[in-house]
Amino acid sequence: MTVTVTAPDLAALRHTVTSGSTAGLDWRRAQLGALRRLLVEHEAELVEAVAADVGKPRLEARLTETYVSVEEIDHLLAHLEEWTAPRPVSLPLTLRPARAHVQLQPKGVVLVIAPWNYPLNLLVSPVAGALAAGNTVVLKPSEHTPRLAALVERLVPQYFPADVARVVTGGVEETTALLEQRFDHIFFTGSGRVGRIVMRAAAEHLTPVTLELGGKSPTFVDDSVDLAVAARRIVWGKFTNAGQTCVAPDHVLVTRTARDRMLAELVAAVHEFFGDDPRRSPDLGRIVGARQHARLVELLEGAGGTVVVGGQHDADERYLAPTVVADVDPDAPIMQEEIFGPVLPVVTVADHQQAIEQIASRDHPLALYVFSEREEVREAFTRRTTSGGMAFGATVVHVGAAQLPFGGVGASGMGSYHGRASVEELSHHRSVLDKPLGPDTLRVLYPPFDGLKGRLVAAATAPGRAARPAAVVREGMQKVRGLVRRG
Repeated sequence: MTVTVTAPDLAALRHTVTSGSTAGLDWRRAQLGALRRLLVEHEAELVEAVAADVGKPRLEARLTETYVSVEEIDHLLAHLEEWTAPRPVSLPLTLRPARAHVQLQPKGVVLVIAPWNYPLNLLVSPVAGALAAGNTVVLKPSEHTPRLAALVERLVPQYFPADVARVVTGGVEETTALLEQRFDHIFFTGSGRVGRIVMRAAAEHLTPVTLELGGKSPTFVDDSVDLAVAARRIVWGKFTNAGQTCVAPDHVLVTRTARDRMLAELVAAVHEFFGDDPRRSPDLGRIVGARQHARLVELLEGAGGTVVVGGQHDADERYLAPTVVADVDPDAPIMQEEIFGPVLPVVTVADHQQAIEQIASRDHPLALYVFSEREEVREAFTRRTTSGGMAFGATVVHVGAAQLPFGGVGASGMGSYHGRASVEELSHHRSVLDKPLGPDTLRVLYPPFDGLKGRLVAAATAPGRAARPAAVVREGMQKVRGLVRRG
């Protein structure tokens, strides 16, 4: 069964915003509270649906889906008043007397299109931000997670009125029809290919978009760090959710002096986390579907190089062992496209300079990870690379910090969210100026520009003029006020 929204449905959602009822904090807190109750009261059902759809271990689903979503809501609730308050702005002397501030206004109806890899969190987190900003929402769960989509479709009307939140289910046809409607903001998480489709559809209505995409997030390692700790952090970040994480380490760039020890530590970490037979590990997820599994096996078989651990796979179980491949062919498809699965290529580089050159030659990644204690290396990565986010000494965990904006750059996405960034992203920033009618200090701008007024305006706007001290500006304003009074 598929569910869609009609033009009257969208009109009702938009009217809720234009009526002004969403502008206050009480409404926003009430909606965030309802979303929180939905997650807490139905946690077991939600976790079970995610586990069944994605093949994710239940404890992992609880940690990465429901827990982090509730944490995000709590963070928004704790800071909502501060983040949505009008922000006073200091005006130049030439505009005084006057007051000004920036007002964050709801945009209207926000469409949230979620992916399948973290199907609950990547639906709920943008929705929470939209509600915190005073918007109404249309939720589109992934068609590749049918159990969760059906559950969300059933639960949302129990917690939200139809003029606040609606759910749309279905596949490509339903999503295409949905994108023909006019929304006030579209928030999409998924592949770059579909992101382009979403952006083209949004352009028809000049609708702003947030695109959370992906890319090949590299990891650099040199011999200045504890390689055992680095390996564990890389293995955890890579193989959580069977590698199906947009910010997972895609590949490792390791210096020659650290290569052999790093490979040994990666193998040791895989055995430590998942045992000698990862197929039997309760902590290893499965690949979401047959097509994705076949794609990953094809990438692995065409990688070249040497498999140092893993490589086993079973299509019936959608199982692919945590795999590390050394010395892959740099021209192989596995090094050209985002892997999005439990296969970790390890590439040897001479030093951090070569690693930076390789990174700079590709599209900007969603994340970049650096394991080095050398200050000059860390500084070089900071200055010479561009990525959505960057972490030193860790992988993936920066995404869980609601205090940090999360988003891509270039091919890895546009816009950012989490915490305050969500409220900023999903609000219209309106500039408001309040200037008294008396004294009419703006008269200096009215024609005719003759006499003293003309000379003042000409001097103030002369090209190439040097920066003027505040005292000079004040003196000029006093002359203007005198001119106004005489006028």
